[in-house]
Amino acid sequence: MKVGFPVERVEGMESKVYGHFGSAPAFVVVDTEKNEALTIQTKDLHHIHGACNPIRALDGHQIDSLAVGGIGGGALAKLNALGIKVYGAGAERILENLQLIKKNSLQELTMDHSCRADAGMNRKTLSKEKSG
Repeated sequence: MKVGFPVERVEGMESKVYGHFGSAPAFVVVDTEKNEALTIQTKDLHHIHGACNPIRALDGHQIDSLAVGGIGGGALAKLNALGIKVYGAGAERILENLQLIKKNSLQELTMDHSCRADAGMNRKTLSKEKSG
């Protein structure tokens, strides 16, 4: 599975997940099967607000899912239409989020969750509560 993460600074698996997909200067894509990471400098950084082109931003790279700190409704809808699941990051760094993904502990985002990072939503509220 290929999982993408928007980041401000590329620091490998210690990179912090950036607060908003559309304004992230870079992405780290982790192939969990090959245990490899790829860095992508965004190709859509200077778009008009609300007009993010996620595939252009990812420079055409194919991914299965994303873990984000926040995302706008337009980008979320475009990614979902391509079959890409988008999850709310439940931790600060990529490595911690990969562990949460393996445990199926991240909440998949819906249109109800778009742009909540801008509204001050706490990352912990995006982690699923495991019942018993």
